Amino acid sequence: MTDQDRALLAELRRLLLQLHKTLIDWQRADYERVHGRLQTTQLLNVMFNDTEFAWLRLMSGLIVRMDEALDTNVTLTDPPRSEIATGPLVAAARDLVAPEAGSPYAQRYHAALQELPDAVLAHRDLITLLKLQRPASTA
Repeated sequence: MTDQDRALLAELRRLLLQLHKTLIDWQRADYERVHGRLQTTQLLNVMFNDTEFAWLRLMSGLIVRMDEALDTNVTLTDPPRSEIATGPLVAAARDLVAPEAGSPYAQRYHAALQELPDAVLAHRDLITLLKLQRPASTA
């Protein structure tokens, strides 16, 4: 991975984390209205196991894959590793900010954009970064 790829991935991860936190807080508030207040450890359990948080797992998984790619120390003698290529990770981020209409993820994501100014701002920042990587993008 080049330094430029690493910088892109780090910025993309930072912006996704910002959006992810906003979405988790929103989903948590919705969940707590029905089920009562959650402690942090309970929240983690619910995020991993409850169907109400399932739509966020796509973004969570992508952030983990980015962490792994950024944490990988590749030397010049190592063989090329396609799993750390930035292209698939950038494409996955594009899919998250421009989701397929009608999917459970798209429904919740668009609902969040309607309700949360912070989600709109984070979405805008992600779109801007992604368009800089591919100006003809419709992301």
